[in-house]
Amino acid sequence: MKVLFAGGGTGGHILPIIAVAREIRRTYPKGENLQFFYIGPKDEFGSILLTQEGIKVKTVLAGKIRRYFNWKSFLQNLGDIIFKIPFGVLQAFFYIFFLAPDLTFSKGGFGSIPGVVASWLLRVPIFLHESDVTPGLANRFLGKFALEIFVSFPKTEYFPPKKMIAVGNPIRKEILEGKREEAQKFFKLGGGEPVILILGGSQGAQRINDKILEILPELLKNFEIFHQCGDKNFKQVKAEAKAILPEGLEKNYHLFPFLREEELKQAFAICDFIVSRAGSGSIFEIAASGKPSILIPLPEAAQNHQVKNAYAYAEEGASIVMEEANFTSHFFLEKLKYLFSSPEELEKMQKAAKDFSKPQAAKVLAAYICSYLSPSPPKVDEGGNERSSLT
Repeated sequence: MKVLFAGGGTGGHILPIIAVAREIRRTYPKGENLQFFYIGPKDEFGSILLTQEGIKVKTVLAGKIRRYFNWKSFLQNLGDIIFKIPFGVLQAFFYIFFLAPDLTFSKGGFGSIPGVVASWLLRVPIFLHESDVTPGLANRFLGKFALEIFVSFPKTEYFPPKKMIAVGNPIRKEILEGKREEAQKFFKLGGGEPVILILGGSQGAQRINDKILEILPELLKNFEIFHQCGDKNFKQVKAEAKAILPEGLEKNYHLFPFLREEELKQAFAICDFIVSRAGSGSIFEIAASGKPSILIPLPEAAQNHQVKNAYAYAEEGASIVMEEANFTSHFFLEKLKYLFSSPEELEKMQKAAKDFSKPQAAKVLAAYICSYLSPSPPKVDEGGNERSSLT
């Protein structure tokens, strides 16, 4: 059996695909031939991760519609609509025609358009997952071709309720398997101050980095910091941090360009609090880890989806939202100090995070997919019960 994945090419698309692929392997009947393929835009980092999982990667052209208006974006949009998108669909059509997959699972984004449209033209069953409260333009368009639309948030906008199934955002179960004692040895920690994990997304977040550096000496007097700053920012952040780190506190600062799976697993296990952007993948990983958090939404995110994601999560009492306009370094520091002086508040946030979490989302999605690949399908909802659509 052949499963074709499609996605936009960012970490927010690639990592959930990996989580679902792993669960399909666990769910699908043993001994039967199962093959995974991926079609999407060129993305060297994503291709490496997918190939490591035994997923064969096919690169196609993918255009996008830019929402900012000037002559340059107008001409780029025109070129993408007239040339890139049609040619990408043509590339995908011939690839899928000869591949003949049994179904296509799309994680969404502009990069999934060629694969989904070509799959629809060739009558391949299509399943779509939407991560955010507010779908982007690509998924609004692609939702028309999908048999089912799996959503992360129950109050997801735009899609018809009868077509939606709330499952959460698929995460790799392996990142939840760390142990605090193992993590202390892994990172060679003394286990003294509370540990703050700062995540800037797969690309890092320079503006968050800048604010952290402004108060880094003061932060390290009270906390041990794990800081994922992004590959492209690593050298600059490392140099700036080295210049301002007080003597004796260097051991409390752990800087990473990107946390690989084993590192992230151990970081989730050892941390007491998380600071992050508000991508859906990050939110559901944080929730599954059961850690209190501060979310700093990316203001430029399409359809303002990170802001909406953050507030949808914060409504549950699991997190505090700091929009960038209010994210000043000293306000952030004082908020952290206040929270750690109120352990009962942190406990409430931890419980709310666990209550919100959907750690079985990838397993549920795998069960749905396998129901179309196997003659005896396991149809379950996020709690492992018989499936029902949202009302």
